[in-house]
Amino acid sequence: MDYFAHHTAVIDEGCSIGKGTNIWHFSHIMSRCKIGSNCNLGQNCVISPEVVLGNNVKVQNNVSIYTGVICEDDVFLGPSMVFTNVINPRSHVNRRGQYSKTLVRQGASIGANATIVCGHNIGKFAFIGAGTVVTKEVEDYALVVGNPGRQIGWMSEYGHKLHFDTSNTAICPESGENYILKDNKVSKQTEL
Repeated sequence: MDYFAHHTAVIDEGCSIGKGTNIWHFSHIMSRCKIGSNCNLGQNCVISPEVVLGNNVKVQNNVSIYTGVICEDDVFLGPSMVFTNVINPRSHVNRRGQYSKTLVRQGASIGANATIVCGHNIGKFAFIGAGTVVTKEVEDYALVVGNPGRQIGWMSEYGHKLHFDTSNTAICPESGENYILKDNKVSKQTEL
């Protein structure tokens, strides 16, 4: 094995797990899911069939990732955050095969105890605050908090709130990278 799994973890046949990934106590990795390299799955996590996790995804304790969820590279999922995959669940109605899709784009962070209502994608490097309930699409670099979640600003790739000047540019205080706000969308400026 090119990955580590604690002896209490359950790894079903038919899943793919990348090199350098760590799977901790009492977690269940179900068949037909794909987990990339250098991921870390904390205690008591469930990865359902057909879930896709990219490389370097960090899944904190008590997170269940249900069928229909795809997380790109470098995603952070905080402790006890929740994904849903059915918009109108009923115990007596079988909705398997009707799962909604949710895409979490590269570098996004979702805080502890947040809830992502299915069918709403999270943009790259977005930051979802602890306890937030996401009920609509989240833009790249957006900072979203509250219930229901509302955007209150923008974040850098290093996780700092961006403060835009009158020319609609901002600098990350840690990386020194420049960002531009145009048409209510943020992008990182690249050198030409």
